[in-house]
Amino acid sequence: MAGTFELFVDVDACFRFRLRGPDGAVLAVSTAFVDKPAAVAGITAVREYAGMGLISDLCPSGAPDVPAAPRPRPASTTVPGVDRRVHDNDLRIRARALRRPAHGGAIGVV
Repeated sequence: MAGTFELFVDVDACFRFRLRGPDGAVLAVSTAFVDKPAAVAGITAVREYAGMGLISDLCPSGAPDVPAAPRPRPASTTVPGVDRRVHDNDLRIRARALRRPAHGGAIGVV
């Protein structure tokens, strides 16, 4: 079974895509794109270049002496009385409103 590319709008109102494996694990997340056609072009480029891409080993020679400790996750920066999901949704709504006039009021479906 093949992986799946998912287009989405991030919290900064930029278009991104992620590649999910057959088991649902996120394998890669793209950089930010200014519009949907640019993100689709990024997916096309990944499809074209990754199939037979060579591996460049940029790791230092030899094994590290001590395994690296996992980085601690940053503490949650929640604000009492503010639901993060509502804030994120509000950003997406405002981003759509800003993009609509530039696209003639309609965004095509890929």
